[in-house]
Amino acid sequence: MFALAGLAAAPPQLKAAENTKKRIRLAVSTYSYWHLRGEKYPIEKVIEEASDIGFEGVEILHRQMTDESPAYLNKLKRMALTRGLSFPMLSIHQDFVAPTKEERDQNIKHTKHCIELASALGIPAIRLNSGRWKTIKSFDDLMKVKGDEPPLPGFKADDAFTWCIDSIKECLPAAEKAGVVLCLENHWGLTTKAEALMRIWKGVNSPFLGINLDTGNWPGNEEAAYTGIAQIVPNATICQAKTYYGGGVWYTLNLDYKRIAGIMRKAGYTGWISLEMEGNEAPETAVRKSYQLLRESFA
Repeated sequence: MFALAGLAAAPPQLKAAENTKKRIRLAVSTYSYWHLRGEKYPIEKVIEEASDIGFEGVEILHRQMTDESPAYLNKLKRMALTRGLSFPMLSIHQDFVAPTKEERDQNIKHTKHCIELASALGIPAIRLNSGRWKTIKSFDDLMKVKGDEPPLPGFKADDAFTWCIDSIKECLPAAEKAGVVLCLENHWGLTTKAEALMRIWKGVNSPFLGINLDTGNWPGNEEAAYTGIAQIVPNATICQAKTYYGGGVWYTLNLDYKRIAGIMRKAGYTGWISLEMEGNEAPETAVRKSYQLLRESFA
């Protein structure tokens, strides 16, 4: 390689300034159209609507897929290609907070299977859950107490952290081989608090374990959300942004996305923002409103 005479590398300050000017790309999660209840909203239709609205990507919810056949996967890829869309993340469910190794192994196997699916779809990242104690059986009831769930009798939080860290480490060879980054989310359960998420992330300590920052998964109020976002975003790999048009399915946060955008710009975040519209308004109108909100806030 030959260096150009008289040209020096840009100073770190200039590089940081350039990063803050980079256009943030917006995706929409298929979850925005189907909240795990009732008849599944076709992913094909989400792809069509995402393109019409102006999104640059579609995040696929695994449970929303019709099947896992090569024909179906290739159809989704072809539809995205012809519409100029990317698939930034496959959002999956697993639970490593389980006392028995047999149950954890089932979730490890499921995660590895989904890594293969993501690879087949050309998706570079998977949303990863830590899991939860399940001492509160109903998710609706868990939301009523803001994710504050007690451990199983005879166990403590340290046990769950060990199970989760060890389980993720068992998934890493498959992730590295496929080139798929596992992105741990601040989701209800063990990672409800930012400190808990960071404990797991640091405990695994791998470039193939990233962080999925969810702007809405915070106990308490909006101030708790801003504090948590500021803690996590410097190490975030991807971000899911929640909106609640028509009132939230489980709760509502009146999030100030211009403030959130400022927090993220200050941290130098330039990755994907993936919309999760979790309101009761019809997605055909609420997703468009959400797109405008996010595009203006992250302009």
